Amino acid sequence: MRRLHVHCVAGNLACRRAFQPAGRPERPPAARIGRHTAASGTLVLLVCLATGAQAQVVKNQGYIPFGDAPINYRSENLDDPIARLQKQLDRGELRLEYEAGRGYLRPVLRALRVPASSQTLVFSKTSFQFSKISPERPRALYFNDDVYVGRVHDGPSLEFVSFDAMQGAIFYILNDQATEHPRFERAALDCVQCHVAATSTRGVPGVMLRSVYTSPSGTQAAGTPSYITGQDSVLKDRWGGWYVTGSLGKQTHLGNALLPNGARPDELDRTSHASLPNLTGLLDTAGYLTGYSDIVAHLVLAHQTQMHNLITQTNYQTRLALYANKDGGELSDAARRQFERPAEQLVRYLLFANEAPLDEPVAGTSGFAEEFAARGPRDDRGRSLRDFDLHRRIFKYPCSYLIYSEAFDAIPQPAKDYVYRRLFEVLSGREQGPEFASLSAEDRRAILEILVATKPGVPEEWREFVNRPDRAQVRIHINPTVQKGN
Repeated sequence: MRRLHVHCVAGNLACRRAFQPAGRPERPPAARIGRHTAASGTLVLLVCLATGAQAQVVKNQGYIPFGDAPINYRSENLDDPIARLQKQLDRGELRLEYEAGRGYLRPVLRALRVPASSQTLVFSKTSFQFSKISPERPRALYFNDDVYVGRVHDGPSLEFVSFDAMQGAIFYILNDQATEHPRFERAALDCVQCHVAATSTRGVPGVMLRSVYTSPSGTQAAGTPSYITGQDSVLKDRWGGWYVTGSLGKQTHLGNALLPNGARPDELDRTSHASLPNLTGLLDTAGYLTGYSDIVAHLVLAHQTQMHNLITQTNYQTRLALYANKDGGELSDAARRQFERPAEQLVRYLLFANEAPLDEPVAGTSGFAEEFAARGPRDDRGRSLRDFDLHRRIFKYPCSYLIYSEAFDAIPQPAKDYVYRRLFEVLSGREQGPEFASLSAEDRRAILEILVATKPGVPEEWREFVNRPDRAQVRIHINPTVQKGN
């Protein structure tokens, strides 16, 4: 079989990057991989595609960030949703039925429990198959809490990012041609060269959303800025190169619009297509699972991608610190700072401390909000961290639902202890710093009560605090050797 590399491309530019993890010596210049060049990328998320009818991922050649101990990113000992699905296929417990015109997309989404209502459509040329992507034929993205699935119209492969509790983002492709034994192939070598970036993925294998001013051809307009989209991004800078359906009042964004050739960014009409009930009339949606690119799905996606990256960063940095402490003694202050810094960022992001507010109510169109909220879990008062607000912020109770994820539970103990301590300080009201000013006393109380009722393994102090009528007198046990991260 001819051996081919799988390339990660943003727009039509090869996109490769090497990242040196903490404690790893600088590689010689001759061995260093070229820097990231995603100048025209809108979504540098699911862009690893095999070329040719028979492609084999090169698993044991080339530099992979975090390939060495203690992370061992090359390890095939994986337990992410795609790895589990492949084992089911190998054992004959499940079959994927190929569908004419849509390939394996629908059965794969069904097997992974990824709702079609999560569909978001991106029309910038940000995949290896850039020639097949245009404003008339956007790329479709679907997701749940653990998996991202990408499909290019008439493309030969489906693209996946699947989250392993210990390793973070794992990249796969699936040949989307009918076969007796469909097989997901891991695409680690080249994908991580794009998907490990200091600012956009926080230096770990991860995911990111990019917003750009898009020309009529689907490329980034020359000389225009781009933005990484997260929960802190103001709406006016979001979704360039994406379709967005739903209503958001008079608020504007970059979605649904093309910047005419030669025009300046300030000449883009942000208002004419800001609110769309669906995509009928804008493009032919017959080749897609729905006619929507739901604004609520977009809002959740912006939160989730960076939340995933922060969980992975905290996991990695804790494991690196513990590995460097070979004598097993008490960790030094420097070692603690190595993982407490990302852990503190995780706490703030988890509680939406930096969330950009909504100026007017937002409403989706695809049913995503209802499906997402229905997944719970709920306390005995019917409250859930998945309940939406969508008037002034995304969620009614601003604490990330990814606190229930396997990845959060897999954070090594020193960092998890820090996260739990800091969460308790904030939610109990002992922490009144300006970073958490957006959280009212009612917000904090509700979040703490929901977590005590629905999250296994929370510290006993939380339960005591919630169940005592005189909560202020409950003692908070703080390890004096652990200092607040910067």
